[in-house]
Amino acid sequence: MDRMIYLAMNGAKHVAWQQATTAHNLANVNTNGFKADQVSFRALPVVGDGSPTRTYVVDNTVGHDLSQGSLQRTGNANDFALGSPGFFAVQGPDGQEAYSRDGGYEVDAAGMMRTRSGLPLLGLGGPITVPEGFRAELGQDGTVTAVPLNGEDRAPQIVGQIKLVNPGARAVFKGEDGLFRLHAGGVAAQDENVRLVPEALEASNVNAVDSLVQMISHARQFDLNIKLMQTADQNARSATQVLAMTA
Repeated sequence: MDRMIYLAMNGAKHVAWQQATTAHNLANVNTNGFKADQVSFRALPVVGDGSPTRTYVVDNTVGHDLSQGSLQRTGNANDFALGSPGFFAVQGPDGQEAYSRDGGYEVDAAGMMRTRSGLPLLGLGGPITVPEGFRAELGQDGTVTAVPLNGEDRAPQIVGQIKLVNPGARAVFKGEDGLFRLHAGGVAAQDENVRLVPEALEASNVNAVDSLVQMISHARQFDLNIKLMQTADQNARSATQVLAMTA
């Protein structure tokens, strides 16, 4: 009975974790560039005498869905998306290079290009700065051109190139801050095949309907495990009563 209660309790715990992951995905259905977390169950053998054929399951994070979200044309010159697999580089909160697909930028008081969450956009030589009196225009290869805002005879000038990378889905992991980094550490190389789409944003790739169905399924699995624990407890009480009567 104790083993049955343990297995059901373990199952309920891991279903609750999966429910939390699904809820997190659903909460980010409107977050630009968000990539859904993926989890699954895997079976493990029960260790102990008399239980060679019994198994239990644990929640196992298998990665993230890096499929392309839909591109939404905004007409805003400060928006951009990626129209191919890959990422653009940012300077993470720890000061190290990290990767994202949540496009769009702002220019701060010092002229530095930052994401709307405040992270500096990284070029091939570090953060990109736009001179005062100029506005930035983005090319499909990530090139940043500074264009004069007034009518003075000043020619546009290239001030940098956003670093675009594509290390592959298995080479990256997503941190708690939502940024991607290399499993092996270090930085990814520039990939000329990654294309930038100006004046557009990439929507989340979370399917709201699928997530809602998964939440219902997780809730039913959780209830089933709770009922198993209740049944095991009732059986244990009944056995105790029978033994007390025959003693």
